[in-house]
Amino acid sequence: MMKGDDSQEVEIDLGDSSDNEDFDNGEEPHTLWKAPLALEEEENIHTTTMVEISDTKPLINVRDPRGINDCLKVTFEDVIAEPVSVRSGDRVWIWSNALFEVSRVWIYRIVTVLLAIPMSIISGLLFAILSCFHIWMVGPCIQCILIGTRWLQSLWSVVLGVIVRPFLTSAGRCYGGFSIHLAKE
Repeated sequence: MMKGDDSQEVEIDLGDSSDNEDFDNGEEPHTLWKAPLALEEEENIHTTTMVEISDTKPLINVRDPRGINDCLKVTFEDVIAEPVSVRSGDRVWIWSNALFEVSRVWIYRIVTVLLAIPMSIISGLLFAILSCFHIWMVGPCIQCILIGTRWLQSLWSVVLGVIVRPFLTSAGRCYGGFSIHLAKE
């Protein structure tokens, strides 16, 4: 995948106080943490026919198209928040934020590697068995019952049309003549 020329990276400097020195050799300072691309920047990513397989460049861009897991969009600020009255040092806050994000991402990846394939196999097996059971057992049984009780359906529609419908229609007309007026005294 290739990025367009107009995309920008947001960098957060986590360096110590010694990072304020100027670099004589013209190199940029090494940043320990980079923020992810914004949604607008992800849409500007152009793909070629030769797609590189990498952890940072997913093959499937939209992995939750129906928003099933919107409740799991958790950021550091959703979990930890300091009020104005009590605050830790800026470096503690920045490093805590970075460690939270890195540990959240990597622990998720490790657990996914351990559980994703077995859970996919179990889920696929379960849905295959349920589909087969529904297609070859439940569906035909329901159709047999519907065919066998077709006379009962027609009898029930006659009973509803001849007895119940006129009774409810006349009751509705009788009670429809009543009106209630509220007055303040």
